[in-house]
Amino acid sequence: MRLELIAIGGIYAGFALLEAIGVGFFRKAGATRQDAIVEIVGTLMLIAVTQPLVIAGGFALAQWLAPGARDALIGWPILGQLALLLVCEDMMQYWWHRTSHTVPWLYKLHRPHHNAEYMSVRVVYRNNIFYYLLMPSLWIAGVLVYLGLGWLYAGYTVVKMAVIIGAHSDVRWDQHLYRNRYTAPAMWLVERVISTPATHFAHHGRHADDGITNYKGNFGNLLFVWDLLFGTARITRRYPALYGVENLPPTSAGEQLLWPLVRLPATTNAPIEPVPASSR
Repeated sequence: MRLELIAIGGIYAGFALLEAIGVGFFRKAGATRQDAIVEIVGTLMLIAVTQPLVIAGGFALAQWLAPGARDALIGWPILGQLALLLVCEDMMQYWWHRTSHTVPWLYKLHRPHHNAEYMSVRVVYRNNIFYYLLMPSLWIAGVLVYLGLGWLYAGYTVVKMAVIIGAHSDVRWDQHLYRNRYTAPAMWLVERVISTPATHFAHHGRHADDGITNYKGNFGNLLFVWDLLFGTARITRRYPALYGVENLPPTSAGEQLLWPLVRLPATTNAPIEPVPASSR
């Protein structure tokens, strides 16, 4: 676990450094002090508390329900274990993410991720604390670790987070590969297999009528394949001009992180409804 965190931290720091050198990391257009609070607190809570707690909870639950099944899958072929992780962890997160854009109370937990009016690695862990506490894929990950997939899960998580961090980074690493005549053909496959900045930036776009934004799609985290399979993919190789949410009431840093425990007064925070794709 320690090596996993070091590797992910190194990937995050590397992309943050590239942003700082090329496009800016600490200062983003539209960024506020409230954004910094949500990002710092949300990131630290996930890494230090929420994720370890939920995975440990899944492990403990599996141990309680099936005390004789510990390491039961350790003899499976690696490809079989990997397929199990991709379906039970990554595909499950796709559906959790997709559902979070259609169920009003779940969107309240996920909206902080979209409140940012910019793209950056700063946004990667930006979510309500309860969004991660309730995330089914994290609980399932704890079960799979109990069943013997611990070491594979650690390596899988590093790869997955490298893709997710890269897909949020304003470095836009894919843009250069689209333009290069030697790498452009391979990118046709890459952008259909994993999340890239172009496909994921479209999910964060502010205006659904810009021809790029796909707020009700491009939900994939590690694999973009799920969007292709379930009909929510849009590939344009372009990036929205504006990011964030519109036509929604204001919110505070406390509410973003701790709703429903923290709420703005009802006069300034009307009940939220699912956001139609045509009215973003």
